[in-house]
Amino acid sequence: MTGKLGLPADLYGRRRADRSMRVLRALIGGTEWIRNYRAGRRHPVTPVDRDLAVLVDEVREVAADVVALRLRAAGGGPLPAWQPGAHVDVLLPSGRMRQYSLCGDPADRGHYRIAVRRLADGGGGSREVHGLRPGDRLTLRGPRNAFPFATAERYLFLAGGIGITPILPMVRAAAARGADWRLVHTGRTRESMPFAAELARLDPQRVWIRPDTEYGIPASGAELLEHAPSGASVYCCGPVPMITGVRIDLPGADVGALHFERFSEPPVTGGAAFGVQLARSGIDLQVPADRSALSVIRERLPQVAYSCRQGFCGTCRVRVLSGEVEHRDHVLTDEEREQEMMICVSRSAGGRVRLDL
Repeated sequence: MTGKLGLPADLYGRRRADRSMRVLRALIGGTEWIRNYRAGRRHPVTPVDRDLAVLVDEVREVAADVVALRLRAAGGGPLPAWQPGAHVDVLLPSGRMRQYSLCGDPADRGHYRIAVRRLADGGGGSREVHGLRPGDRLTLRGPRNAFPFATAERYLFLAGGIGITPILPMVRAAAARGADWRLVHTGRTRESMPFAAELARLDPQRVWIRPDTEYGIPASGAELLEHAPSGASVYCCGPVPMITGVRIDLPGADVGALHFERFSEPPVTGGAAFGVQLARSGIDLQVPADRSALSVIRERLPQVAYSCRQGFCGTCRVRVLSGEVEHRDHVLTDEEREQEMMICVSRSAGGRVRLDL
């Protein structure tokens, strides 16, 4: 009796190959695989469809100019699991891609919830979301988590306006664990701050709602940090001035690590001006030291897709035809960086890049 490679199935005549033969076959098979690999005869890679079709189940106003969407799988069945801090990329009917935090209950595998504030001067994505109705079909990618929630004994949660969306599931998780926590929710007005009814059902001794109009000025970082339990881990999501204030005043507070997520484009730091040539469009542009290539390119090509603007979602990746790149992203592999760049954060390292746009 012989096997596939013309070798006896068992040196002792048994029906099952002995251990030595199994090892020998593995070595021969490995040698054959290496020979095929070196010859370039790799097995074909099966494409993975990462798109998730969902239907809008409910659209509900949760604050002035803020709607919450309840989504379910278009084909029925459970949705992929997620943890507090996770987000999904939402492909809208227009083709725009936007990124929104999941703000529902991770235990509810039948539905996702996102909340979106309408931005009159934005890129149009929020206005499109506000026009959605029950039954409309969307495509999601994810969930992915760039704002992971770690186990701790004490927490301070800081949310600015719509920044409550990733924070709300964290608060519920901390309460379920029996942790010592506090939440501060700030905003321009009480009417503009989402999920007021849900926050009111939390422990009132642990929640402080702070509208700017009722206090005269926005809260400083020190004022926000005053509410922290001793040694607390701080989770903060909100506008850049709020996060900046917290970071400045953090060294004087009795807290632990700070974890934060912006919902607007972060400022460019340590940048230098550089030139960009868009090969297919025949356009030459100059990117100032304090702006991203994405923001400059979209002034001429508004259809260029983007989402997080922080270098971790991969939406704005572009093929680099020539030029050295200073990579600042968190998603591309070393191999991908040889040919691509994320134009939301990465810059030229040699003064000029030529892109396939």
